[in-house]
Amino acid sequence: MSEDYDVVVIGGGAAGLNGGLMLARARRSVVVIDAGDPRNAPAGHVHGLLGREGIAPGELLERGRAEVSGFGGRVLRGTVGAVAREDGGFAVELVDGSRIRARRVLVTTGLVDELPDVPGLRDRWGRDVLHCPYCHGWEVRDQAIGVLASGPLSVHQALLFRQWSDDVTFFSHTLRPTGEQVEELAARDIRVVDGEVASLEVVEDRLTGVRLSDGTLVAREALAVSPRMVARAGFLAGLGLRPVDHPSGAGEHIPADAAGRAEAPGVWVAGNVTDLMAQVGAAAAAGAAAAAQINADLVAEETREAVAAARNRFSADTEARNCARVAADRRHGL
Repeated sequence: MSEDYDVVVIGGGAAGLNGGLMLARARRSVVVIDAGDPRNAPAGHVHGLLGREGIAPGELLERGRAEVSGFGGRVLRGTVGAVAREDGGFAVELVDGSRIRARRVLVTTGLVDELPDVPGLRDRWGRDVLHCPYCHGWEVRDQAIGVLASGPLSVHQALLFRQWSDDVTFFSHTLRPTGEQVEELAARDIRVVDGEVASLEVVEDRLTGVRLSDGTLVAREALAVSPRMVARAGFLAGLGLRPVDHPSGAGEHIPADAAGRAEAPGVWVAGNVTDLMAQVGAAAAAGAAAAAQINADLVAEETREAVAAARNRFSADTEARNCARVAADRRHGL
C-alpha cells in the first residue's frame, strides 16, 4: 500500500496532533502516524495545561485524534521504520510494510526516559517517582520528598522541589555533589544523604522510603529523578539526522532552528524530540508553530511553480503570436 500526502506527521502525541490539526485546518492532506506509546502514559493526569488541567493523558490524545479527523486529517496507528528521499519528497516506510509518500515531514516522536537502575523505581514511575516539579510538584506539596542524584540536573531539581516542600532530602547515590552544590543545598535546608541507593520501600502500593545499600531506610513519600532523555529518532538515520548531545547534558535530541527546521531540508521537528524540557502545552504549541511553517513553505513552493508555469504560458503565447504574425506577413508578401 502506498499513499500520497502533503505532510506526514510522525508521532501522535500533543505536538504531532496539534501539528496535524493546524495542517488539516489549512486544507492540507495530512496523516499523523501514531505508534501508541506516549511518554506520559504512566501518569494519571496532565497538569499545567490551560483549560485542560488534570485531564487524563489518554483522554487528551483521544480528543486530539478526533479533532484532527474532524477536519479531514488522518490518524494512522503504526510505527515508522525508515524515512528516505524520493522524487523530490519523502518515502516513509512502516514496520508493517506499508508505505506513505509526502512532500514534507514533521517529526514529533518524543523521547525515551532512561531511568537509573534501582529496583522498584520503574514500577513507581509517573506515580510517586517523579521528574518534573511543574508537572507534579503541587500533588506532592508539603510531603517528604527525596531527590535521587542521577544526572547533571539533579541538584537543580532538588532546589526546585524545595519550592513545594520544606522536607527535601538529596540522595547523592553515585554522584557526589560539588562543594558549591553542597553549599547551595545546605543554604536551602536540603539534607544530603551519602551512600548508594539499593531499592525503594513500598507499603500498600505507596512509597514509604528509600533504602541504602547499608540497610539504612530513609522515610520518603515521593522521589524525584532526573532520567537521561533520548530522542526517538532512529528512523531518521537515512536522512543523515541522528540525535546529538543536548546542551543541558540531560540527554540527546534532534537539533532544529527557531522555526523547527531540522538540518535535513523538508524535515521539521517539534516537541520533546528536539526540546527535552517541553511540557505538554509547550510541545503542542511547538507542533502548531512548526505546522504553520510547513504550510508557508509549501505555499512558497506552489507559488514558485505557479509563477514558472505562468511564465511558460506567456512565452508560449508570445511565440505563438509571433509565428502567426510571420505567417500573415508571408501571405501578404511582406
